[in-house]
Amino acid sequence: MALIQYLTHVHLEAGARRLLADECARIGIRRPLLVTDAGVRAAGVLAMVEAAWPGDPMPVFDATPPNPTEAAVRAAVAMFQAAGCDGLVAVGGGSSIDLAKGVAIAATHEGPLTRYATILGGAGDITDRAVPLIAVPTTAGTGSEVARGAILIVDDGRKLGFHNWALMPKSALCDPELTRGLPPALTAATGMDAIAHCMETFMSAAFNPAADGIALEGLRRGWGQIERATAHGDDLAARLDMMAASTLGAMAFQKGLGCVHSLSHALGGLMPRLHHGTLNAVFLPAVIRFNAAHESLRRDDKIARMAQAMGLPPGTPMEELADAVKAMSARLGLPTGLAEMGVTPVLFDETIARAQHDHCHKTNPREASASDYRQLLEASM
Repeated sequence: MALIQYLTHVHLEAGARRLLADECARIGIRRPLLVTDAGVRAAGVLAMVEAAWPGDPMPVFDATPPNPTEAAVRAAVAMFQAAGCDGLVAVGGGSSIDLAKGVAIAATHEGPLTRYATILGGAGDITDRAVPLIAVPTTAGTGSEVARGAILIVDDGRKLGFHNWALMPKSALCDPELTRGLPPALTAATGMDAIAHCMETFMSAAFNPAADGIALEGLRRGWGQIERATAHGDDLAARLDMMAASTLGAMAFQKGLGCVHSLSHALGGLMPRLHHGTLNAVFLPAVIRFNAAHESLRRDDKIARMAQAMGLPPGTPMEELADAVKAMSARLGLPTGLAEMGVTPVLFDETIARAQHDHCHKTNPREASASDYRQLLEASM
């Protein structure tokens, strides 16, 4: 894909949440449904956003599950319609923002969500009737606030992607103050998600030089600050760089992702309790090694350019770069293998089958066969 399109409003600064009322007015949202989860409410973060709303209290849907489901979308749509809402404000991590995108589809489009899944050819059936959305991220990882897609578990258990420019949030209020209370483990896991986005999209063979530059800048900021943000959560400068890495990674991944995400989507659908960012961190070293043989990485010297962005010595070979990613996960206290996460080889066959039908499978620079996926799984154990 050679399309280069960055078309949403992004406010990236401390205190950006205070622009909520102005952005609703600009977009034409008068009565938004606020989509969030119980943890964001309990942490007091939701109240910080609600305080920026001058009108009557917004109706709140706070039952977003860790991996958003079609059932949760239906429940939120029922509240949206009952409250007479005309827009959405998602406050939370990627789960809440992706759930809101599911609501944006389901509230205005007929039929089950599978009808609109990208891999099933439904992306073009999503229209501009999708409900307008403002995203207020409270983690620095998924970048869903500037992405045209959502990942949802549909009723038959598959974890599917939904992509259309109509799903792009009309505004992203990226306020690092909202992430200061994020626990260290979640800071690390979401931060590695952002780093994986930057690295995997940079490795994609598609021609998109703007995305490549954005991905490298996101990698530089994320790699340089993830340890400090994890250990010193009140450091606003580190939090700002991590939020920038998250947003930049998602701006870049319109170029395409690859085997890291096809495996994470597949295994995450089979074991929904597994954190997506942690899965990405576990799969990333093996996929770096797998991709390194592709001509586009050699031609464009991509290993060396990623190493430079990560502050590694000039001439760092591919093996050492992959090892550095695994070592970073270990220093952050994250699992470094699937076995630590409770994954067993009994899941391999179904994971491989799902990965081969994931929308990210086709944009990996090196085509992965079923045998290749098995080797990637074994190397990631």
